[in-house]
Amino acid sequence: MIRLESMRIALSGILHNRMRSALTMLGMLIGVGSVIMLVAVGTGSSRAVQKSIEGLGTNFLQISPQGGGGGFGGGFGGRATLGTRSRAANLTAADVQALQDKTQNPDVVAVAPVVTGSVTAVYDGASYTPSSFVGTTPSYQQVKGYDIAEGTFLTDADETQHNRVAVIGQTVATNLFGGADPVGSNVRFNGSSYQIVGLLKTKGTNGSADQDDVVIAPLTAVQDTITGYSRSYSNISVEAQSPSKEAAAEAEVTSTLETTHDIAAGGTDDFRVLNQASLLQSSQSSTKTLTTLLGAVAAISLLVGGIGVMNIMLVTVTERTREIGVRKAIGAKRSDIMSQFVVEAVLLSALGGVVGVIAGVGGSRFKIVGIQPVVADYSVALAFGVSVVTGLFFGLYPASRAARLLPIEALRHK
Repeated sequence: MIRLESMRIALSGILHNRMRSALTMLGMLIGVGSVIMLVAVGTGSSRAVQKSIEGLGTNFLQISPQGGGGGFGGGFGGRATLGTRSRAANLTAADVQALQDKTQNPDVVAVAPVVTGSVTAVYDGASYTPSSFVGTTPSYQQVKGYDIAEGTFLTDADETQHNRVAVIGQTVATNLFGGADPVGSNVRFNGSSYQIVGLLKTKGTNGSADQDDVVIAPLTAVQDTITGYSRSYSNISVEAQSPSKEAAAEAEVTSTLETTHDIAAGGTDDFRVLNQASLLQSSQSSTKTLTTLLGAVAAISLLVGGIGVMNIMLVTVTERTREIGVRKAIGAKRSDIMSQFVVEAVLLSALGGVVGVIAGVGGSRFKIVGIQPVVADYSVALAFGVSVVTGLFFGLYPASRAARLLPIEALRHK
């Protein structure tokens, strides 16, 4: 058991050489602070990726013709079987109708066919080219999880009556209207006039694309004016019942489309189903590996700090050899000498660890390379605990060396 006398002597030794002690603690401070901040960066990066993927839609699946079709503006993991057919696959109204059949697809909640086009929007002399122009049905709002900030979304009547109306994202609204209210205004898309009936709430980016830089209009109106009529859609967006049902929904969708596309058992699919859950799982695995690597790199600083503690304690033992001899001569036991120097080494590490925790948590409040760090509670406890254990480990040898000194030899030391 550590005696109060050992604690008092250890504190006295630390305060006697304040500059040296401060520099020793600095090594532990850097190590602990680095572990906390780098793990926080990894955790923050993981949260950002998860948020951007979840922003794609709720329980979202996307079906694309193999080798073409719409995408997410970047890679999207999931089930992808590569076809070798020379003909281009089609996603048709028959596919949409089959996917809406609840008997074949009980885990599918909503289905939205999508056509995409490139347009230039013009309003009152302002011109802008949105990154995404989508023709779809009202169910697209549910599938993609869009919320309305002002006005309304597309209706079934808009779709059946070929109404030239549109809903726009915040980025499009800013570039065309500035701070003015866009709802009710008429905008020309490639020369065709559409009335803006709704403004979407901010959705942010999905990692590579601005989800607010979008125009959504009725599928029929877009085919009338922008894309023309075609048997094939750019893609079909599907919503599963829940995250736990995404795999089941994917299997049902695949089976249904293999039937409508007359794909024989064991044949190669001419479409691909992209699963949000698979992408999320893959991304979480990657960011977890990144976080582990960042933590391992930072842990090297703790090791270096521990070596610094050992170095200083060896110097301290040499400087205080006569003191050790005097204490032994008046009756101090080997365990007393041992505990004195072990406590001093642990105190140096612990004090450096405390300041390191403060620095790491404080530094994590600021963005680093565009990422907002998120402090993981386990990293704080782990970093501080390792700093104390490091001080104990690297303090044992100098303390043992001091305890083994013979009183006569120690008293002769100058």
